[in-house]
Formats: sequence, structure tokens, C-alpha cells
Amino acid sequence: MKKYLSMIKFSHTIFALPFAILGFAIGTLRLDAGVDWMLFIYVLLCMVFARSAAMAFNRYIDRDIDGANPRTAVREIPSGQISARSALLFTLFNCLAFIIVTAFINSICFYLSPIALLVVLGYSYTKRFTFLCHLILGLGLSLAPVGAYLAVTGQFDWTPIFLGSGVLFWVAGFDIIYALQDSDFDKEKGLFSIPSFFGKNKALWISRSLHVICAIALTLAIKSLLDPMEIGFAFGIAALSVFCSLLIYQHSLVKANDLSKVNLAFFTTNGIASIVFAFILVAGLYLA
Repeated sequence: MKKYLSMIKFSHTIFALPFAILGFAIGTLRLDAGVDWMLFIYVLLCMVFARSAAMAFNRYIDRDIDGANPRTAVREIPSGQISARSALLFTLFNCLAFIIVTAFINSICFYLSPIALLVVLGYSYTKRFTFLCHLILGLGLSLAPVGAYLAVTGQFDWTPIFLGSGVLFWVAGFDIIYALQDSDFDKEKGLFSIPSFFGKNKALWISRSLHVICAIALTLAIKSLLDPMEIGFAFGIAALSVFCSLLIYQHSLVKANDLSKVNLAFFTTNGIASIVFAFILVAGLYLA
């Protein structure tokens, strides 16, 4: 179990999970209903199954690439800790479990479940033909708040779409920072990423630009969600301020010629940003 959790980087669930909880909370308040805890468990299970399938499939598809890269050669499949066949079976199990759970939620989530899987699984192929792979990864994680809102309400709305857009550009921006580590390897192997295509300096500017767009999308989400004349709006501004401050701090840690703090910028800073943003905003929603 420890090897499988390591393979799928289970700890990285912290990036999208708070936004899924936020989407669930917004949907619950929009319906003016109490919390359906069984539905909440279904949403959490969908998050776990979809992400586990996506990560395991990525490791399966990239096993030869990972084996050739000194940084990733120690991963579970290339190092022989988990067989490629076992990883594929693990992927199929999680895909099936995800679809089954959506059937218990509502019809729209069930009908859209194959599309969601197509996005999160399809990402694994994208770096073979486009440097926009970071945006596809962001799109996959952006489904978290939208899907959670759909699970509660059964309909689309602008607020979760704005939140999802924020997640898309946030994830794409920090994934570019993470990809800086492999820019030379990707270029040598003919793989596509923004750092390998544009170079490290331009990649960092693109990452910053995407995070500016993220901040705009989250601002629109807060504006559509909270009344400026209510106390909850102040919580929304506080949540956005903390989130943006952590994005700025993240970019201060990484330089084109110094990648020693990439992991701090990638995991720690973004994990804290997502948790704090969701916690403060949910508090504001319930006080509004």
C-alpha cells in the first residue's frame, strides 16, 4: 500500500481537494440545505479514485521516460517496485470505481464521468506533442470544484466555473516551475514543456502570467459569490490576499539558475495556499 500511495503521490491530493470541498460548500449553501454527509463522502471518493487513476496511468505511460531520467529513475515502476501490469490494473480499478460512485451521486455526474476520465488520463500523452501540457493538467484539476458543485446541485453555475478557471491557471503555473527541473532532459528526448520549448527564463515569466490570470479568476469567483456589503466578503478578500501572497513567495524562491527550492515552491507553498484559501472562504460563506 505504501508503494502505491508513493506512486500516485497521494500527498499531492492536497492541491485540488480543498477546492472540491469549497465547490461542495458553495453548492450546499446555494440550495440552502443541510450538509449531506453521504454525498460528501461520495465526492471525496470521486476525488481519490479519479486522481489515483490519473497518476497511476501517468506512471504507466511514462515508465520508459522515467527510467531514462536520473531524477525519476527511482520511481516505483522503473525501479521494479511495482510492475507495469499492476499499475495498469490499479488504473482500471480506480476508473471503474470512479464511474460507479458517480452513479450514486446524480445522472449528470454519471454521464460526464467518462469525459472527466478522458481529460485526466489524456494528460499523460500531451507532453509528447504540445508544450500546452501544463494547461491540460490544470484542466484536469479544475474539474474538482465544478464536479463537487454539480454533485450537490446537478447544474452548472458561473461561480464554480470561475473557481475551476483559477485552479486551471494556478496548477499550470506551478507545474511549469516543477518542469524546470527536466527542461534539458525533455529537450534531449524531444518531449514538450514550456521550459524546454521557451527556455527557463521565459518559462518563469509565463508561469507568473498564468498566476496573474489565476488571481483574476478567483477574484471573479469571490465577486460572484459574496456581497461586498456583508462580512463574508472581507473573508473572501482575506483568502485571496493570502493565496496571492503565497504565489508571490513561490516565485521568489525559484530562479532560472537556482532550482534548489523547487520542491518547497511546488509542494509546501501550494499546499498551504489551497488549504488556507478554502478554509477562509468557507468560513466567510457561513458567516455571510
